[in-house]
Amino acid sequence: MKAEYISHMGDDLTVVNAARVSFDKHVKRVADDWLCYTCEGHGCSDCDAISEKDTKLIKYLATHGHWTPFSHPQITMRYTVPIFIARQEFKHIVGFTRNEVSRRYVDDTPELFTPKTWRSRPDGSVKQGSGAVMNDGQQHSIDSELDYYYRHALHQYQNLLDRNVAPEQARMVLPQSMYTSYWITGSLAAFARMVSQRSDPHAQVEIQELAAMVDQVIRPLYPVSWSALVDTNDA
Repeated sequence: MKAEYISHMGDDLTVVNAARVSFDKHVKRVADDWLCYTCEGHGCSDCDAISEKDTKLIKYLATHGHWTPFSHPQITMRYTVPIFIARQEFKHIVGFTRNEVSRRYVDDTPELFTPKTWRSRPDGSVKQGSGAVMNDGQQHSIDSELDYYYRHALHQYQNLLDRNVAPEQARMVLPQSMYTSYWITGSLAAFARMVSQRSDPHAQVEIQELAAMVDQVIRPLYPVSWSALVDTNDA
């Protein structure tokens, strides 16, 4: 799976200025008591320098649920994930827009996802999630069966294409484990909500991995705001 950086707009000061516009105030990048989260105060050309006062403001906004200032910065990434994870991620609607590769037009051989380990069903009355990792014998048996199924599915897909079946119909034989790829653009607030929810231990392991990748992309772009939005949830 991948979460690749494309572009972004704004920084921590964007959040500050979006909040301070209520008082018709605008904060410049350099302040007397600036903090640098890149060089720790030694000075650098591309540091995110904001004042201690503005750092406290960002933390206040996050702590008290004032999300609108965090909706102005925008990030664009490209996700490459299996379909069953994409459909989970698509549940995050507010603050996002997406454009996905379409198998109505693309008919090359798809890549299929295989998990690192197989997990059992959870114990008791729990209806979602996973239990313990299966033993080596079970893992090997399931991997072998999956490999057979994958080869058969890909063969059938190519067979339909060879018989001049339209790609938009031939794709129906492909499994949910097929990788899909899409551009996703969202606000800082929206990404923070997604990462916070999908980093929860009760979330599916694979989407926890996606959330960790998103965190690695966004954290250096908005170090103060991202920490205020995401890390405080762990406290």
